[in-house]
Amino acid sequence: MSAYDLVVIGTGPGGYVCAIRAAQLGLKTAVIEKRATHGGTCLNVGCIPSKALLHASELFADARDHFGHLGIEVGTPKIDVAKMMAFKDEGVSGNTKGVEFLLKKNKIDAIHGTARIAAPGQIEVKSEDGSNQVIEAKAIVIATGSVVAPLRGVETDGKVVVTSDEAIALPAVPKKLVVVGAGVIGLELGSVWRRLGAEVTVVEFLDRILPGMDAEVAKQFQRILGKQGFAFKLGTKVTKVETEGGAAKVTIEPAQGEGEAQILEADTVLVATGRIPYTEGLGLDRIGVKLDERGRIETDAHFATNVTGIYAIGDVIAGPMLAHKAEDEGVAVAEMLAGKAGHVNYDVIPSIVYTNPEVAAVGKTEEELKAAGTAYAIGKFPFTANGRAKANGTTDGFVKVLADAATDRVLGVHIVGPHAGDLIAEAAIAMEFGASSEDIARTCHAHPTLAEAVKEAALAVDKRAIHM
Repeated sequence: MSAYDLVVIGTGPGGYVCAIRAAQLGLKTAVIEKRATHGGTCLNVGCIPSKALLHASELFADARDHFGHLGIEVGTPKIDVAKMMAFKDEGVSGNTKGVEFLLKKNKIDAIHGTARIAAPGQIEVKSEDGSNQVIEAKAIVIATGSVVAPLRGVETDGKVVVTSDEAIALPAVPKKLVVVGAGVIGLELGSVWRRLGAEVTVVEFLDRILPGMDAEVAKQFQRILGKQGFAFKLGTKVTKVETEGGAAKVTIEPAQGEGEAQILEADTVLVATGRIPYTEGLGLDRIGVKLDERGRIETDAHFATNVTGIYAIGDVIAGPMLAHKAEDEGVAVAEMLAGKAGHVNYDVIPSIVYTNPEVAAVGKTEEELKAAGTAYAIGKFPFTANGRAKANGTTDGFVKVLADAATDRVLGVHIVGPHAGDLIAEAAIAMEFGASSEDIARTCHAHPTLAEAVKEAALAVDKRAIHM
């Protein structure tokens, strides 16, 4: 029987970061991981492999559609899906091995197997070979992440009807791809296969794409995707998916139930209707850990559950299911367990859609500010007026800055455009330090850069943008 100050269950971004920070602070730490490799969904079948495919497919589309305009003659590019998948797998392997190295470097014991919490401070681990061991810990952090949410009445088979897990590893480009769900995952993976030649139709129950993001941004982004060849069926629900002979027929109807049903034919159907917390097999019911109505583990401000010594972070608790949110929570709970003041600012957690162009946001949307009755001012600046974007030929999109009407404090920043995911970091830092839009506007930005669009949007809050 081994004893630790802290045992973390799960080595996704939240779990392994939590363990490393705890070890840095002198806590004797172990992690338990059921996969053969570390990194959780993010590194193995989520963030990292999807970004590799997004990158590769974007370069392919540039070579096919844009190189000629730049004076670069390369002929007609061809797709080798197997090699592209090998490139993706190489990136995954490098990252997962990197986590393994970091755990060793920080003298963290890595235990592979399936964990069950037998009692507060006691974990049973079952290895693949069937052997069992019991581990004792003063504190247990649950960081088991999330899994794909099922779609009622639709069975996935991993071949024709797939989840994101399989959509990052299709053996060939589908001729017709139906994506169920217009959220981040569906649009990102839809973008990959659209660039590579698939006809992509996105079916969304709501009347808009990217639920939860700023409505104006989502509307313009939908127009951009439409120009790229996406077809959208909004306000529409999937009622049935039938497969036969390696193809599918998807029956769709108006979400409100009024109107005729239609049938969409597809080679591949991607179910991308969200994710749900993964707590299966942990034995939470037996030890009395409380869950909320959505199956998330209930925690207090210190990430503690109602059972002494058991904590939870990341996708298994409330809040956005984002790797960087889990990482910040992992650091915070480790610091708290070490007697320090860990903290997460949930008002400044950026979210990004890694399409082309990217979409990024931090803070409040206009809709949220209106619902709260907060008076605000808006500054917007289009990339069509940005010198670097013009020179690069990447002028789709705009930057929007929302500031408090009375204090000018930045409340939210929303970007659709080139490298939006990198540009949003400036806004996040500004908001973390309580900056006003004037603070951003008066900060010298290098020329010519895309970041100047952020400065100009901040200037536009006071109606003094220079280049518009």
